[in-house]
Parts: sequence; structure tokens; C-alpha cells
Amino acid sequence: GSLLKAAHQAPWGGYSGYFGDPDGHAWEIAWNDQWVIDAAGNVSMGV
Repeated sequence: GSLLKAAHQAPWGGYSGYFGDPDGHAWEIAWNDQWVIDAAGNVSMGV
């Protein structure tokens, strides 16, 4: 894999970055402390 875009503060208040997997697919990793994960694993963005 490879780093495509280093983690950075995003305009929506969280952080995101991108990496490429060995097959060349791009993946985004994102985090925001306002996101909530319920017991079933569903993510709510607090809106």
C-alpha cells in the first residue's frame, strides 16, 4: 500500500486521509468526535 494523502483537518471538523491498497484501490479513513456508533455498529453523524 501507499499513502495517497496524509491525514488533515477537514472542513467538516474531523480528520481524513487516503491510502492505496496493494491492488491500487484508494481508501479514505475519516474521524470526527461527533460521530456516534450504536450497539448494532451503525454510525450517526449527529445531525
